[in-house]
Amino acid sequence: MPGGRLSHKNTGKLARQLLFSEALLQAKGIPPQTAAQPSTTHQEMANLAQEPTMDRILQEISAVGRRLEVMDNAMVSMAAETKSICTEIASFQTRVLGLEQRVSKVEAHASSFQDRDQELLFLRSKFQTWKTGAEATISVS
Repeated sequence: MPGGRLSHKNTGKLARQLLFSEALLQAKGIPPQTAAQPSTTHQEMANLAQEPTMDRILQEISAVGRRLEVMDNAMVSMAAETKSICTEIASFQTRVLGLEQRVSKVEAHASSFQDRDQELLFLRSKFQTWKTGAEATISVS
């Protein structure tokens, strides 16, 4: 088709392609278009205008992809924060355990001191009794 002219050879080739295309359409259940039938009606054109275009669909897919990426990043960040919080909790638990052990030791020492204090009170009482008895003996003599 150089120069916009159709040669006999090109015309036959185009005719075969057209027939093949119409046969494919008929096989899919779509009737072939004739010159008397307009290719689309006003209603069909209005419906086509309302259908999303490939560009719009790709834009929506891209937007969804960006939102998913943002959500994924947020989830990774939340997972890191959760891990950090768990590490802090474990650290606090270790500290609490250490403090509980220290408190237990202090309580044991306090109990020991109470026992010693009781013993000292007992000895003081005995000493006071002995002192009183000794003073009485000395004053009688």
